[in-house]
Amino acid sequence: MNCADFEILLCDYLDGTLDQARRSEIEQHMQTCASCAELAADVRSAMGLVERAAAVEPPAELLTRILHIIPGNNAAGKKSWWRRRWIEPILQPRYAMGMAMTVLSFSMLARFAGIEPRQLKPSDLDPVKIWMAVDDRAHRAWDKTVKYYENLRLVIEVQSRLKEWTEQDSSAPADKNSGANQTKGAPGNSSPGRGERR
Repeated sequence: MNCADFEILLCDYLDGTLDQARRSEIEQHMQTCASCAELAADVRSAMGLVERAAAVEPPAELLTRILHIIPGNNAAGKKSWWRRRWIEPILQPRYAMGMAMTVLSFSMLARFAGIEPRQLKPSDLDPVKIWMAVDDRAHRAWDKTVKYYENLRLVIEVQSRLKEWTEQDSSAPADKNSGANQTKGAPGNSSPGRGERR
């Protein structure tokens, strides 16, 4: 038997639940191993101290306190009915998150509608006013988008016309220069140039 087996079987040995063969093995190991014999002596003294300790009776109010703290008890339920009914559901994570998202949604809606939180009045929370403000903002945004698109179309059209005119102006002097070169050409050339009439 080694020291690890001894430590595993020590409690059973001290309780007297081991068979005779195992008991004799443990006793032989204690005679050969001083550290295991010391461990067995320490455990015996600790068990003796626990056995000598007096049995302690719990205080009478301990049972009442435990019953009061246990959820679902009728005595506790009568006192905190409103707490259980109204406060605890609000403190649940899903309801707390829902409330946070509701507040965030209302704040975003108020910001989009142009309601300043500093100027907030009870009349500002009227659903009709909020809806009208949101609708007005949506229509204004749509009108700005349409106006931007139409202005963009006009700008593109003006730019394309300017580009055409600049291309025509740049090609016109080149045509005049080529016509003048043809008339001033060789003396045997009798064909009229572009700029000349027959």
